[in-house]
Amino acid sequence: MSATSAAGHRYDRVAIDAGGTFTDCVMLRGGKLVALKLFSTPQDPGQAVLNGLRALGVTHSVVVRHGTTVGTNAMLERKGARVAFVTTAGFEDTIAIGRQARPRLYDWFQPAPVCLVPGGLRFGVAERTSAEGERLRESSNEELRRLADAVRAAGVEAVAVSLLFSFANPENEQAVAEALKDLALPLSVSHKILPEFREYERAATVVANAYLAPLVGTYLGKLAAAMEGQSRLEVMQSSGGIISARVAAEEPVRTVLSGPAGGVVGAYKLACAAGFERIIGFDMGGTSTDVCLVDASAGGLRVSNESVVSGVPIGVPMLDIHTAGAGGGSLARFDAGGMLRVGPQSAGAMPGPVCFGRGELPTVTDANLILGRLDTESFLAGAVKLDLGRAQHFMQQARGPLGSAEDFAAGILRVIETEMAKAIRVISIERGFDPRDFTLVAFGGGGPVHACALAHALRVPRVLVPALPGALSAVGILLADTMREYSRTVMLPLGTDIERVFAEMESAGQNDFLREGLEGVTQRTCDLRYRGQGYELNVPFGPAMAEEFHRLHERRYGFAKAGRPVEIVNVRLRMIAPAPAFEQMRETAHEGDGSGALLSMRQVYFDGEWVPTRLYDRERLRAGDVFAGPAIVTEYSSATVLPPGDVLRVDELRNLVIEVHA
Repeated sequence: MSATSAAGHRYDRVAIDAGGTFTDCVMLRGGKLVALKLFSTPQDPGQAVLNGLRALGVTHSVVVRHGTTVGTNAMLERKGARVAFVTTAGFEDTIAIGRQARPRLYDWFQPAPVCLVPGGLRFGVAERTSAEGERLRESSNEELRRLADAVRAAGVEAVAVSLLFSFANPENEQAVAEALKDLALPLSVSHKILPEFREYERAATVVANAYLAPLVGTYLGKLAAAMEGQSRLEVMQSSGGIISARVAAEEPVRTVLSGPAGGVVGAYKLACAAGFERIIGFDMGGTSTDVCLVDASAGGLRVSNESVVSGVPIGVPMLDIHTAGAGGGSLARFDAGGMLRVGPQSAGAMPGPVCFGRGELPTVTDANLILGRLDTESFLAGAVKLDLGRAQHFMQQARGPLGSAEDFAAGILRVIETEMAKAIRVISIERGFDPRDFTLVAFGGGGPVHACALAHALRVPRVLVPALPGALSAVGILLADTMREYSRTVMLPLGTDIERVFAEMESAGQNDFLREGLEGVTQRTCDLRYRGQGYELNVPFGPAMAEEFHRLHERRYGFAKAGRPVEIVNVRLRMIAPAPAFEQMRETAHEGDGSGALLSMRQVYFDGEWVPTRLYDRERLRAGDVFAGPAIVTEYSSATVLPPGDVLRVDELRNLVIEVHA
């Protein structure tokens, strides 16, 4: 797989996904995907990227596609920039007031909405644009000069500008941005980042962008400089597409779910290749679990424009991913009432699980090791030795009122699997989808370990474990298309000619792609709603928009009113430069029972008792092999646990397809 630059040079591609515990590196070599897993370097995330390139033996020019958690962590830990927020005079506090909606209706003690900008850094400017786009009042040069002086005196590191109704007419906002340009600070302007209605969400998104811009811009600049002359840097977006490092530095809010988005893309592409088009993605990493639902018959990858990250509304497109604080490094403890709790706190990369040799607090990984579900010798090809004795010692100390370390470990798994099952219910049952109609695609280092248990709990009939499950986010980043998204609020009756609006966005998109040396194709969609509704649904643009909207509305909300007037709220455009096609190598299937891959027998804890269990080496399994559990299939980046009664088959693409028996 290679890419061609504007100058005609050809580059191989390397994908590197920097997670909280491990950094995954994937490249295509000799027609096969090659993966490498390294410990992350939280103190300097870019160092793990450079370490990965060296470990892969990259000595020539490559395109490095990067999934990063730098922006995510800054939001979670509140370590972003000191931001000035500039808006229409009288509306300075909308960013703090937020919405009246309460996520927990009867919780009297829930905190106020998160605001990234303290009161002293919110500035009003005398101007006004009407909802129809008419400039009712312009700011004078003197008013703009005073504004610039006040922002300069505040000692901020970035500026966010979001004026009332600037999506309808950006001229007043452009004048403010021009007046602030001489401050030489990162400037985030709403009509460029999110030209849509809903003042609070638009302002919150622009503030989040400004909050991240200095940190992410510095990080990407430093990383690109370290690879200068050898590699070109690209970044994964939360929406499932690739953008250049330059765009990511200017609009870092588009990267806050960078790594998880790669996993969704990888899971969907590999599942479709295997013949499964309705999937629930289950990505269990070291610190969290990300779940998603993808239905090819309903448009494929589901994108949301109403995401919330660490309490902050984000209005730019993101893949519809639900995250739970449950990972391999999740810490187990007993609370004051004697209840066993697991997560959301995590051991992370440092100190890590007890069995890694540094931590002293039990984790989910330690519980799996105690119960025989991880192989001490083959984990990461022996690069990391799992210390069973140390894990048993600390688990015994921390078991509380439970009778044994095994009971403690089994309890940890029951708690964490309940949390993960709850997350899957959110994106399936609560949205009108029956999990029994889907295939559970398990990836991440911990996904295949717990997938069958979750499938039993949710009555999912089938589990798919693709190749390189522990590095599938990096695989998705490698296979993703280059993509830019554009949107505009129009508020027009359905049937109005909006071709001119699309043409303007397409022209902007083509110019952006030309600057990157790319050619793209377009996808048009519209957000529709019944007149008077407060929220809308996205459907493909075309003559059948109304019918599609009614059908989708009935599926989502249980009813539709075909005779009610429908209006177009937002128009959306995607510019896509498809990635080079990747055809997985297929093997001819032969009948087999996996005996050629059998490593040993071992005792594994299932349902309260130790059960003799076969241990297989996935690399030695062949297409057509079929066997029943109990079994453990170990590989470089993960392990698949096959409970008693479930049946595993290796397909022609060497995926593990597990039929789950009730």
